[in-house]
Amino acid sequence: MTGIDPVILFGIILALALNFVNGLNDASHSIATVVATKALSPMKAVILTALCNTIGPFLFTSAVAVTIGTTLVSAGGLTPHSIIVAMVTAIVLVIFATRAGIPLSSSHAIVGGLLGAGVGAYGLSAVILPTLTMVVQVVVYGAIGAMGGAIILGLITATFKEDVLQGILLGAVCGAAVIIPCLMVTGMLKLSGLLAIVLFIFISPVIGMVAAFLFDILVSQLFNHSRQSRMKRIFQPLHVVASLVQATAHGANDGQHAVGVITALLLSSGVLLSFDVPVWVILTSALAIGLGTIFGGWQVVDKMAKGITRIRPYQGFCAATASSAILVMVTQQGIPVSSTHAINGAIVGVGVTRGKNAVQWRVVREMMMAWVITIPLAFACALCGYLLTSGLLSLFG
Repeated sequence: MTGIDPVILFGIILALALNFVNGLNDASHSIATVVATKALSPMKAVILTALCNTIGPFLFTSAVAVTIGTTLVSAGGLTPHSIIVAMVTAIVLVIFATRAGIPLSSSHAIVGGLLGAGVGAYGLSAVILPTLTMVVQVVVYGAIGAMGGAIILGLITATFKEDVLQGILLGAVCGAAVIIPCLMVTGMLKLSGLLAIVLFIFISPVIGMVAAFLFDILVSQLFNHSRQSRMKRIFQPLHVVASLVQATAHGANDGQHAVGVITALLLSSGVLLSFDVPVWVILTSALAIGLGTIFGGWQVVDKMAKGITRIRPYQGFCAATASSAILVMVTQQGIPVSSTHAINGAIVGVGVTRGKNAVQWRVVREMMMAWVITIPLAFACALCGYLLTSGLLSLFG
């Protein structure tokens, strides 16, 4: 790092601070269900989660970092100035959300920040839009999945003499959400960049809910005649393991945000000649998110662990396993997603198995509202921040 310009060094510090507040807010994702079911004490949960968040970036590819640094904003929109404004925007939003107990997505805060500051620096052409072919494929496959889901769930609800219309609508939503990641895993559909990120705002909580719901039903049937005490002995250790895997996947996905930003910063300043991630960038970013986790946001933990629904140890295991699988899949695909969305969807899924009234839908609606507005809000704040700081620099420069 010898000879790095002070502005670039400041940007690197900001990127590490972003990972720190990421861990501060997102510590709740992996430990919420563990704390709720008392599988681990809060202190043990935080320490183990911090360790897993730290090692996560070393166990997976750097595909998420490449997405952040190369597929959202063109090179002309990625200047040291724009990147710093984007990071400040994301940090402020995440800190505010943590203090308010809102599980805001730091992934989407940095995405919106980079887009807004990039547009401020280079105009609308800074945004790398998806190809028409990619959009058409998503629409066609989504429609096929929606029709299949609507038919299947419509027939099921008709068989059990439930609300058929509700079944058709729910089946359409679930079918459209499930088919996209399935096709991506098989290699039949290639998604990247902004389109993939926006789609998974809606897809990840839905597939988390569906997977956790089905897994919960399966486990319930297999252990239908078992005592609660026996199920607790079996599933508490499994729940802990699943949550730690989830924390590792979270570190691998969210921990790559600073990696992508720092590498883009070094590239934009000429320190690097190509987007090759230095090892020290991965190491420092991982340590930053691990430290942030240790100082975790307990208000967010409380809302996620207790506010959505009450869960048993085996349900915590089902929710953590479902969300872990989602995070591992999207990380391998290089998609920066919010682990908030995946785990919250999974918690809703296990809660619904006890009836729709078992879920506090008001809390869910509040969280969903925060998810939807994060990217537009970060975009607007970063755009205004870039224009304001540019004006001040030209005025006093």
